[in-house]
Amino acid sequence: MRKAANDIDRCVACGVCALQCPREAIDIYKGCYAVVDVAKCVGCGICEKACPAGSIRVTDDGVGR
Repeated sequence: MRKAANDIDRCVACGVCALQCPREAIDIYKGCYAVVDVAKCVGCGICEKACPAGSIRVTDDGVGR
């Protein structure tokens, strides 16, 4: 099943992905980077398209880097 994953080295913690997620599956951890709750994520890709830093990717296994 496809899931979103975040590359925390590229993430700028802007929160755009969290705001765009229709399942509320993304939170910004301590103002540092986005964390995806894979239990809530349905792999729709909205967050990937919205991310200005290109740190969110939807992958087959939900694993970032």
